[in-house]
Amino acid sequence: MKLNDLRDKDGATHAKKRVGRGIGSGSGKTGGRGVKGQSSRSGVAINGFEGGQMPIYRRLPKRGFKNIFAKSFNTVSLARIQIAIDANKLDAKETVTAEALVKAGVIRRLKDGVRVLSDGELKAKLAFDVAGASKAAIEKIEKAGGSVKLPEQAATE
Repeated sequence: MKLNDLRDKDGATHAKKRVGRGIGSGSGKTGGRGVKGQSSRSGVAINGFEGGQMPIYRRLPKRGFKNIFAKSFNTVSLARIQIAIDANKLDAKETVTAEALVKAGVIRRLKDGVRVLSDGELKAKLAFDVAGASKAAIEKIEKAGGSVKLPEQAATE
């Protein structure tokens, strides 16, 4: 077999429809667009237009709102952190930060910070520097001999 013998399987490709190339082609004259009117012209944008009737998105009442100042946190359980320490992905001597958790593969990407939740048990003595932690998580961390540094504590010190 040579390079010039290579070709796609039958039916793997098909020729592009050539629109507007004369009446005999079957898709000439109007080019498959029908006749006259807005949608036969270029630059048509009629999504949601209901022919002058009040569109459904205006007939229905507004509900709720989107808080543009809302923060999105990565949530991490104590069990997940303990698994990372047992697998030697996290160093127990280092401070546990958002960057360290990304590097260890515990979280995929940084959002607005990390919030630690109390699911599972923590055996290692760890120092946390995170955006948030539940009360139960703080109790478990301190019971294991660790410490938690939160942003509001840093502001008051």
